[in-house]
Amino acid sequence: MRLKKRFFIVVLPVLLFAMCQSEFMTFRRSDARIVKYLEKHGQEAPSFFTIEKDGRSIHYTQVGDTTKPLVLLVHGAPGSASAYLSFLADTQLTRFAQVIAVDRPGNGFSDFGRSEPSLQQQAAMLQPILERHRHSIAVIMGHSYGGPVVARLAMDYPELVDGVFIMAGSIDPELEPREWWRKPLDQPWIRWIFPTSMVVANQEIKPLYEELQAMVPLWASITCPVTVVQGTKDTLVPAGNADFARRMAVNSSRLDIRMIEGGSHFILWTMQDYMVEVLKEMTTTP
Repeated sequence: MRLKKRFFIVVLPVLLFAMCQSEFMTFRRSDARIVKYLEKHGQEAPSFFTIEKDGRSIHYTQVGDTTKPLVLLVHGAPGSASAYLSFLADTQLTRFAQVIAVDRPGNGFSDFGRSEPSLQQQAAMLQPILERHRHSIAVIMGHSYGGPVVARLAMDYPELVDGVFIMAGSIDPELEPREWWRKPLDQPWIRWIFPTSMVVANQEIKPLYEELQAMVPLWASITCPVTVVQGTKDTLVPAGNADFARRMAVNSSRLDIRMIEGGSHFILWTMQDYMVEVLKEMTTTP
């Protein structure tokens, strides 16, 4: 009996650690796996880049003709560029755009585990990508937590952004839940239990209310077209976030709010063809 107890005391932590480091729980795929996936779906070979900014490394994947309009895809929390694998593989999308999917700071292969809770800093880390790859036009798309990131990017670097696509984005501070358990969950004695990707997500979401509050007066600075797609049955990001965009993006040259009746938080993937059509409109409509 004692041997069994000792076995579990020694082995269980090892198993937990191994499970937390698995590809599934890190929410990322290696460059080699991405290449294999794209080949399988008939997409051309991607390019992989790592840029350095303010002592941070940002990794991203690019596919498509570099002379075409740029579509920059920004994932949620937790996540990585791998969340957009099916978009990178979509030959309909690369017919009219070059596509970049980025690992946000602390996620994927961008200093994995080293979180960045500031939306201003998150945007600053992505700015060099737009400077390097923007050819004629750049549309930035963010899903979930990626929504406020792309909004902040447009606020801080308007000269680099020609369109903002917020897909089920958490942008309204008053609709952002402030769960009491996020702070204790971030204590060192307990966070080791959880996968690194979840720890990073918690460290990003914990201060999100304050981060969104700081952005409220900056919404008036967005003058480019803004499209918001939101499911009415989204249980993770309330549909009211779309109403917030309607109230705040008052200086957008073209505000397009699209409510998907019965849509969940995952319509990004279940309605991918629709999202690609939206991106096509945004990259071709003057």
